[in-house]
Amino acid sequence: METTMDLAVTNAAAGDLPGLDDIIDNFAVLDDWEDRYRYVIELGRGLPPMAEAERCDANKVQGCASQVWLSAHRGAGGAVLTFSGDSDAHIVRGLVAILLATVSGKAPAAVLASDPIALFEQLGLREHLTPQRSNGFRSMVDRVRRDAERALAG
Repeated sequence: METTMDLAVTNAAAGDLPGLDDIIDNFAVLDDWEDRYRYVIELGRGLPPMAEAERCDANKVQGCASQVWLSAHRGAGGAVLTFSGDSDAHIVRGLVAILLATVSGKAPAAVLASDPIALFEQLGLREHLTPQRSNGFRSMVDRVRRDAERALAG
């Protein structure tokens, strides 16, 4: 019988990232921080590959110790933003996956109304990751918010 962790890891490894509710539920059943840490890494492994052309200076997130790229794409009519992202660090790639589960596929106003920092804290990531990683996550959040503001402006 597969455990929730097994299912989460299998799905993430297959490139089928769980949704935000599933991520929250999976964190809730993982009591041990080491298991949660591994889960974040597996989420990063399941992140769809970012096109090489998008790994450019314009998409590089400033304020991250690791290299992080985020790119926003407008859907039909600009009503929805879809984000892609990547990092050269395994744990940070997992943080990118959590952020994208929070904001991708939403209208720009919904992206601005979302609170990925509160989710970061709810999942216990702030207390278990270095301040440098926490600051990097904040930089990623600032970046997606700027992209949403630009999309709203036109």
